[in-house]
Amino acid sequence: MQTGIHPSFLLTVLLGCCVWVQAMAHSGPSQHKAHRHGVAELQVAVDGPTLVVRLESPLDNLLGFERAPRGDQERAAAERLLARLKSGERVVTPTAAAGCALVSAEVTAPVLHGGGAGDGHADLTAEWRFQCREPAQLRGLRVELFAGHPRLKRLDATVAGPRGQKAQHLTARMPDLVW
Repeated sequence: MQTGIHPSFLLTVLLGCCVWVQAMAHSGPSQHKAHRHGVAELQVAVDGPTLVVRLESPLDNLLGFERAPRGDQERAAAERLLARLKSGERVVTPTAAAGCALVSAEVTAPVLHGGGAGDGHADLTAEWRFQCREPAQLRGLRVELFAGHPRLKRLDATVAGPRGQKAQHLTARMPDLVW
């Protein structure tokens, strides 16, 4: 069925719904997004064969610091993190039967690229876009980000897709987001 709506517009709307659902589930009136160590946000949008996964996390959860890397060891850790997130491998794994292939990955972490942390808190945002051969088989994804990042304790996840909207907490012991 042709709706005349561009797919990227629909994905933007779906991601916006994810953010709204999460805001309603985790905040009171007029509360702004908090920077909480140990907790990150995962937003998922499913539109036909397209799966978009967006991560927002304090850098402390993933690196143990929120400033420009100091010394070779911290620079190497930051580069390994960026390379892992940009590859998309061993980060999020969609339902195998859906046949999803990663088509793009973007990572934004200004403090790791010479930008300042401002208030002393620095965040990282990553977005992965997949195309799925069998989207009807897409029932969830496994988040493999907890491995190697013990400071990350919980992901507050939201999903917007053909089966509706859902919010779920993920942990190292329960890394599967199912919808």
